[in-house]
Amino acid sequence: MSGTIRTKGGRGRLGSVLSGLAVAVGCVLFLGGFVWGALLYRPYTVPSDSMTPTLDVNSRVLAERVDGAEVKRGDVVVFNDPLWSSSPMVKRVVAVGGDTVACCDADGRLTVGGRAVDEPYLGPGVNGRTVASGQEFSVTVPEDSLFLLGDDRHTSLDSRSHLDEAGRGSVPRSMVVGRVDAVVWPAKGLLDRPTGFAGLPGGVSRPGPFTPLLTMIVAGGVLVLAGAAYGPVARLLDRRPGDRRAGVRTGAGV
Repeated sequence: MSGTIRTKGGRGRLGSVLSGLAVAVGCVLFLGGFVWGALLYRPYTVPSDSMTPTLDVNSRVLAERVDGAEVKRGDVVVFNDPLWSSSPMVKRVVAVGGDTVACCDADGRLTVGGRAVDEPYLGPGVNGRTVASGQEFSVTVPEDSLFLLGDDRHTSLDSRSHLDEAGRGSVPRSMVVGRVDAVVWPAKGLLDRPTGFAGLPGGVSRPGPFTPLLTMIVAGGVLVLAGAAYGPVARLLDRRPGDRRAGVRTGAGV
């Protein structure tokens, strides 16, 4: 009988050790994910409807802290340009330094370097026909600059509104403070990288580490909860009526 008691105690000690380990690892993952995320991302609120339907008004987004030199066509970026606004703005990069961007071709599409770009994120325009812009233009983007448009081409005040300025509506790459990687409210998750720009030189950007970060945080939370729940669950199981009667008989035998 004494051997049985020691085995039960050994299982209890092992369970306690494992539950403590689960809590410790969970805390590391959970807190580490938040710290890593705070270093890599910054939250923003979208103040207007210029990026609908991709980003709704008052959407909460996470922008990866990137250098402007890393930005590629198709990226949705946050930037600060005092010539445009005194607060951060969110627009989509449609052309980079050296590109000639024009609108529109016979099918109403934007062209970059003479190549038509499909933009499935654009909403339908007049008479249900989707056009890249109601305003015609043709601009060669200065080096180290970006040509930026909103996804709602009917309401957005973007590079087209600044065509008469020295930079022909372009924004220096140095003004970029982040690249929108995910929409957290409403919960849309990762922002799709548009394939329409993939065939152009340089391709499109890869998604940031939002998914592994979220996995770390969720896994850490699950481990913490599971480890913390082990003790109460184990005590509850030990107090079952059948176990108490068996314990009394075992004590009498000893």
